Parts: sequence; C-alpha cells; structure tokens
Amino acid sequence: MTTADVAPAEAPASSVAVWSAMWIVYVVWGSTYLAIAVAIESMPPLIALGTRFLAAVSVLAVFLAVRRGPRALVVRWRELRGAMVVGALLLGVGMGVLTLAERYVPSGVAALIVAIMPLWVVILRAVTGDRPPLVTWLGVAIGMVGLVVLVAPGAHGSGADSAQRTIWSLAMLVSTACWAYGSFLQPRITVPRDPLVLSLYEMLTGGVILTVVGLLRGEHLQDMTQATARSWWGWAYLVVVGSLVAYTAFVWVVGHAPLSLVATYAYVNPVVAVLLGWWILGEPLTLGLLVGGAIVVVGVMLVVSAERLARRRSDLLVEEQLLTDTSQAEH
Repeated sequence: MTTADVAPAEAPASSVAVWSAMWIVYVVWGSTYLAIAVAIESMPPLIALGTRFLAAVSVLAVFLAVRRGPRALVVRWRELRGAMVVGALLLGVGMGVLTLAERYVPSGVAALIVAIMPLWVVILRAVTGDRPPLVTWLGVAIGMVGLVVLVAPGAHGSGADSAQRTIWSLAMLVSTACWAYGSFLQPRITVPRDPLVLSLYEMLTGGVILTVVGLLRGEHLQDMTQATARSWWGWAYLVVVGSLVAYTAFVWVVGHAPLSLVATYAYVNPVVAVLLGWWILGEPLTLGLLVGGAIVVVGVMLVVSAERLARRRSDLLVEEQLLTDTSQAEH
C-alpha cells in the first residue's frame, strides 16, 4: 500500500462512483492483512511479498507502456532516486517487517498497530517545526495508550508463541515509523509526478529489496513451488486485487472526493482486518484486542478529524486574505 499527493480533479463524479471506490479501498486494503497471513502459511515470507510487488510492477508497466507509450516510464534520475527512497521505507522496511511479524501476530492486531501511522506523522511534523493543535496531540496520546494495551504480553493470546507475538508487535513500531517517515518525506522530495509511475518505481524498489533480503536470510525461490493452493490464492489476491485494483481505486478517489473522506480508510481498514481475521482464520477476539483496538481507532479518528478541521480553518483564512487583497486592489 503507497500514498500519493494527487490534486483533486475538477470534473464532478457521482456519489455512487465515489462510494464504490471508497468501499474498494475500505475492504480490499483491510483484507490484504488476511491475504498476507494466508500467503505466508506455506511461502517464504519476504520472497512471497517481494515477488508479489514485482509481478504487479510487470502488469502496471505493460499497461502504462501500451496506454501512454514507453516514454511514460522514463523519469529523471532525481525522480527515480526519490521514488526508490520512499519505496525502500514504505515497502522494503514497512511491508517487510509487517510480513515477518504476521508469522506470530494475528492479522487483525497487525492492522491495528499499522493504524497508528498517522500518529507518527504528527510527531514528525512537530519535530520539524510544525505545531499541531491540542486535539491532535490528545488523539496521539489516546492512540499510544491503545498501542500499549495491544502490545502488552498476553494481550492477544497466550501460549508458546506469546513472547514472539509481543516482540514482533513491538518490531512493527519500526515498520509503522518507516511507513510514516516515507509518507512524510514523499511530498518534500523530488519524485515522479504521475502517481501510477511513482507507484511503479516504489513497488519495483520494494520488490527487489524484499526478494534480495529474503534470499540473504535463507529463503529459497524454489520453495514457492511447494506452496499450497490456498497460499497461491492469497498471493494472487495481493498482486491483482491488492496492488492493482485497490491502488487504482485509491488514486481515482483522491482526485474525485474530499481528502477528509479518503482519510477515513485509516480507521476503517483495521476494523475490516479484525473481522476478516476472526471470520476466516479464526483469530480470537480477546479483551486486549477489543479494548486496545477500540482505543487506537478512537485516537486515529481524533487525529484525522482535528487535522481536517485545522485544514478547513487554514483554507478559510487564505480565502479571506485573498478577498481582502482583491478588495484593496479594486479601491
């Protein structure tokens, strides 16, 4: 999953089309945590995710070359370098740690931990001199409390793997921090302006990193041939539905709907992931999961809502200043 800054399109879109795209983003991105868990049941984890991105890149590259011509894939070195940096952070480290963690951490819990990513972005903004509103900081504090509940030993099950679950839950903090830093960095460095081209080079970078690191840690490409049909279905779902359909829907809806609506995926995805993990994989709905997850979602909702209101106030101030300047110029 990658982020892209896309200017809203002026052409109006029907509410049916907007909500159809939003439900794709809600359900499909929420379901990718389940698909990862299914794919790595019998596949080497990093190679499985690496080849998933490389396969998606191949399809996307052919589509762009046929639709727009081969020159559509040509980018400047600075743009390529920026896309590689973001791809390494989001997909190489972010998705890599998430995938390794899902060997022990239930997919629903993993999705809830990833949901704190907007909280890291607020912290990064503050470190770089921005001053988020007080309500935003309240949301960050609440979200962090929920995170503590989620990663506490025994919070989502006990047994021989309890320690491993806790360790990998904590390791996912690195994953979410890298994802947040990559998202924070992307609009501040030179990257390809076309979101599909940007996504292509991000996925290419992430796919190469994940595959190479997988080989270095002892995974084998031939082990993919020993995978079960169930894991192959999960892998194919990630390639076709997760990497291509959902991302295309996301790019389109960002250009045709308010960003405040698009941002709601941050707290809908984990709910979808928890329910799918419980329904299909039989993951337990423990008290720690329900309480910690609810606290995290509330914290993220506060942050998203506060940022939306702050953006609206800023836009109103800019409009008022423009009207004042225009009035003064006329007189």
